[in-house]
Amino acid sequence: MPIQWFPGHMHAARRKLEETLADVDVLIEVLDARIPAASRNPLLETLRRSRQRPCLKLLNKADLADPARTAEWIAAFEREEGVRALAVCAKNPADVRRILPACERLAPHRSEPTKPLRLMIAGIPNVGKSTLLNALLGRKAAKVGDEPAVTKSVQRYDLPGLRSITDTPGLMWPKIEFDADGYLLAACHAIGRNAVAEEEVAAFLAETLIAQGYADRLTARYRLDPTGMNGDEIVAAIGERRGCRRKGGELDQEKAANILLQDFREGKLGPLTLETPASRAAMIAAHEAALLAEADDQPTRR
Repeated sequence: MPIQWFPGHMHAARRKLEETLADVDVLIEVLDARIPAASRNPLLETLRRSRQRPCLKLLNKADLADPARTAEWIAAFEREEGVRALAVCAKNPADVRRILPACERLAPHRSEPTKPLRLMIAGIPNVGKSTLLNALLGRKAAKVGDEPAVTKSVQRYDLPGLRSITDTPGLMWPKIEFDADGYLLAACHAIGRNAVAEEEVAAFLAETLIAQGYADRLTARYRLDPTGMNGDEIVAAIGERRGCRRKGGELDQEKAANILLQDFREGKLGPLTLETPASRAAMIAAHEAALLAEADDQPTRR
């Protein structure tokens, strides 16, 4: 079942973000380095282009991602006009220190005392935006939590050097175009639990790990051979290995699904990335081909 999630407070957040962007010099968009394209909000891209604002894309949680694939994504993003990209870990001070200089290079005309640099930090829920903001400020200003949509209001903060940064709530977009993106976002815990079925998300994650060449991670972690298995079968095999049983001896597929999801989210499967620029392009091409085929199958109207 396709996953969609756009809570009511995000409508107001969208309007406020659009208003605030008019008074901002650089947009900082925080992405999840494990799913750089799926965690990219097309709504933010549309708004920043309409305002002609440069963008610094931060591939956060880079410590959980495949370094070689992160490098591929940085190169892909930096081929776009007005975009620079950095791989960062919000808990690494050295990574955080690179952010403001990168913003200054995107808006050199705002580096004077009479023209302070005005930044906005934005992104989808639960990508570590608040943790990054607190690191930039050097204090705990934004509430941090391991659940999507913790921040719910727009707040402006002063930075050293007559600079300012505006924090925004985690923002999704009204309709997730690609079904795969919904599952990737859910796997990375960017979507509220009430909008997803954990068993389906875990099965999708298992199949994606195989497709992306990470079968050995499943073998190493769970002592199983996933060859020839589909996602549901892999989750069931994990449940067998971990003794996930309900009263009466029935396999608890939900508990097994949560084991895989939690292990992935905590990095216990090792650093990995669930999409590459090449796999992304292939997914979009397949989607477009399916739409064309569907249109061709429709009866011709007289």
